Amino acid sequence: MLSPLVSAQRIKPGCATQPMFGVQPVLLDEQGKEIKGAGSGVLAIKSSWPAQIRSVYRDPQRMVDTYFKPYPGYYFTGDGARRDEDGDYWITGRIDDVINVSGHRIGTAEVESALVLHESIAEAAAVGYPHDIKGQGIYVFVTPMNGVETNNELKKELLALVSKEIGSFAKPDLIQWAPALPKTRSGKIMRRILRKIACNELDNLGDTSTLADPSVVQGLIDKRLNQ
Repeated sequence: MLSPLVSAQRIKPGCATQPMFGVQPVLLDEQGKEIKGAGSGVLAIKSSWPAQIRSVYRDPQRMVDTYFKPYPGYYFTGDGARRDEDGDYWITGRIDDVINVSGHRIGTAEVESALVLHESIAEAAAVGYPHDIKGQGIYVFVTPMNGVETNNELKKELLALVSKEIGSFAKPDLIQWAPALPKTRSGKIMRRILRKIACNELDNLGDTSTLADPSVVQGLIDKRLNQ
């Protein structure tokens, strides 16, 4: 629905570019008002489009509740996005993966992408946790490359990198070194578990039977920073 036309337009790295024919995307603020020009918000579709989903099998009300009820008059994609001055769209991640830091809505995918730009970082996962001043803080679990020494200097470099790529408001509050991240056997990071660890909600981590290596979780719990 948002896709570049090969050889027909300039492509920006990481950008979904502009809508395909017949698709009318809009950005909505927290009150459901359309955002004009450059900005960030909830990605929605303003009108019907070719090949649009029509219903959920044997549960039509679920279709209404999921896609049309959150923002009446619009199709709710569940994604956050930003639009630049050229009208190009950038997907910032799922709405439930957005952290509200002092009024700034920050996609966890944005923070993670900035962190892994550092040559010493293999992967990263960002989650939100309760913060007394900001409302929500940013807690990141970072896996360094093999042989990399983890220290405060590296943390400073990561904070500077996030500040440069996104802005100082997006700098993580807590950076925990993680030898490995909890993943399913298919390689999906279980952010639900990471969020529980960051929030100190350890009594109910949920089902961990699908993890490729359940021992990773206990290691992260033992070294958690928000105790």
